[in-house]
Amino acid sequence: MTTQIKNIFRLKSIVQPQTSNDEAKENSTEEIEEVRKRTYHESGFRDGSRNIGGAQALSICLNAIYAKFQNEEKQLVEKQKQIKEPYVNEQKNKETEIKALSVSKENKEEQINRINEGIKSVKTDIEMLRFEINDLSRDPEKYHIKAEKGASTKFWVGLIILIPISLYLFTFYISTSYSAFFKAFDPNSNLMANVLDPKAFEKAWGDGTLEGAFVTLIPFVFLGLGYLIHMYSENKSIANYFKIGILFLTTFVFDAILAYQIEEKIYELNKTFDSLPFNLSIAFTKIQFWGIIFAGFVVYVIWGLVFDFIMKEHKEKDKIKHEQQKRHKDILIHQEKITDFEKQKETLIKELDSIKELIAKAQGRIAELQRIIDAVIIPTKEYVLYASEYVQGWITFVSEKLYVSKNETQNLIEECINVYNTHCESVGAKEDSQNSVYLSVV
Repeated sequence: MTTQIKNIFRLKSIVQPQTSNDEAKENSTEEIEEVRKRTYHESGFRDGSRNIGGAQALSICLNAIYAKFQNEEKQLVEKQKQIKEPYVNEQKNKETEIKALSVSKENKEEQINRINEGIKSVKTDIEMLRFEINDLSRDPEKYHIKAEKGASTKFWVGLIILIPISLYLFTFYISTSYSAFFKAFDPNSNLMANVLDPKAFEKAWGDGTLEGAFVTLIPFVFLGLGYLIHMYSENKSIANYFKIGILFLTTFVFDAILAYQIEEKIYELNKTFDSLPFNLSIAFTKIQFWGIIFAGFVVYVIWGLVFDFIMKEHKEKDKIKHEQQKRHKDILIHQEKITDFEKQKETLIKELDSIKELIAKAQGRIAELQRIIDAVIIPTKEYVLYASEYVQGWITFVSEKLYVSKNETQNLIEECINVYNTHCESVGAKEDSQNSVYLSVV
């Protein structure tokens, strides 16, 4: 029986601390605070009695009290750790933020490096294109361009030949068209003077605007037909060959009409009563008829062949120019790429500077938080509580134990209260600010 009672007491002694540990801890904290307040109150009463309640002495004593409170708080390691916990957490958050910003910073730097490489590559391409532009005319085969050497010489020789032929055709068609359609033949003039009039241009414009415009513009019709023949010969096809045949036939027929008109006028000059009316069969037997045709049509064909040759030579020449122009356009496109790269780079640099600024601010905040963590944190609301207890003890002495007049006592109490308020303000202690702390670096 005795053993069972002992076991019951033993169980009670084991269970009881487990269930009331938190309450005991809370009660212990409250008891400590009460004891601490009484200690400050008693110290204020005692110091007041030693200094006869003087306000100047209170100011000195409050500074000593603050130093004492600071040392007490420094010794409360767990409490300091608890107070500093928000700052430690903020410091960790800032460190995490810096890591994220550092990753973003590295990404921006990598993007800028890629853009710099891109700009460098594009500039290399531009230099290569400029080299090719200069080198193309010297060695076109190196760039797989089939351009015959000496094309420029052939072109200029052909052009030199084409110019006088063109002038001949202008002279011939102006003269023959005027003779065929407008001129009245003079029986006293020789045959060539009637057919090829050296003053046909002046006489045509003298006869009227219509006549002048007709003989002036008709050579361009033949040159236009020659240009069309060249254009159709560019694309080899049955349809184009048929069109070329039609154009040659048209030119021949027009020359035949001019020759017929001129030959008819000549025939009328030499006509007798026994002469038959002029017709094609008669025209075909006349040398002048065929002479006019071949003087115009054959030379026209020669002009067309020379013109076609020149255009082909010019095309050979244009192959190099075309490739050069193509590379000039490529250079412009590359320069636009560089401009786009520069804009992207400028944007990234601004973003990178912003990230660096955020990192610098975060690092500054971390350093500031570290100073807070390394310092002794003074809970201002608690200090106000204990400092007020000390001043209450001081004032208690003044009001109860200091034997002076009531008026003097009241004035001294007011001076003590003013000293207390000034002291609280000087150490950053505010009664209405729960989280306000005053830092004193150790």
